[in-house]
Parts: sequence; C-alpha cells; structure tokens
Amino acid sequence: MKRIGVVDTTFARVDMAEYAVRTLKSRGTGFKVVRDTVPGIKDLPVACRRLFLEGADLCLALGMPGKAEYDKTCAHEASLGLMFTSVLSAKPVVECFVFEGEASGPKELAALARRRAEEHALNAYAMLFRPRDLARRAGEGLRQGFPDAGPARRTR
Repeated sequence: MKRIGVVDTTFARVDMAEYAVRTLKSRGTGFKVVRDTVPGIKDLPVACRRLFLEGADLCLALGMPGKAEYDKTCAHEASLGLMFTSVLSAKPVVECFVFEGEASGPKELAALARRRAEEHALNAYAMLFRPRDLARRAGEGLRQGFPDAGPARRTR
C-alpha cells in the first residue's frame, strides 16, 4: 500500500489540505493519506522529510505565502528546501503554493486555493498510480488553479 504525505501550514488562510485529502480519497484505494500540519511555510521541508522517513512514497506540500517581499523570500527558501528533501529522499514532493497576491480578494483567494490544492492532489495521485496519464498530457499547457494556457502551435 502506498503512503501519500500531505503537509500544510497554520499560516495559510485556507485549509488546503482538507481539499487535497478529499480529492485524493475520491480517487479510490491502494493508498493511505498521512497528514501533518506545521506553523509556517519554511517548516514544510522538515515535515516532508519526516514523512518520507516514516514510509511516505510522495509528499504534497501546501503553503500560502503572504503578499510581503519577505513572504516571497520565505516561499523561495521553502521551495529550495522541498527540492532538497525530494532529492535527498529520491521521492517526489509536489509543491502547491498559493500566493496571496494572486487573487483580488478573500473569496477569490479561497476559490484559487481550493482549485489548486485539488488539481495538485490529482497530479500527485497520477505520479504514483497513473504516470502514463501525465505523459499523454505533456505539452498541453495545463495550469493548476487557473484556466489552462493550451499548447503552443508549431510554426514552419
């Protein structure tokens, strides 16, 4: 049985893990979801690493950096930590960040966070159980949380 780690933060303004876990569980069986919640975005890498040491096969890291420049720096450093964790563990970390500045207000932010968490959860599931589905969708310009960009047309 596969184990999927879902790690989120108390700093986020939306419970993104709730949506991710619900989406994962809607896909079926053959895996167990293990959830961990940490205070802030820079705590995500250690939480993912701990879940890997406890047997997780993949981690979904959910975070919501604020609007300030400091928050963007923290998100960048957390992202580097997540990449390091993934390489060190030789297991994937699916990073799902929603920046507060991406939405025009609280309702839009909540809707974006929900969509992005759900879509990243589907990607995480596909990475573990249906990698060929991802290969078939290569080059389609898919976007998580926003409308897809679509493929670029080749010109001659």
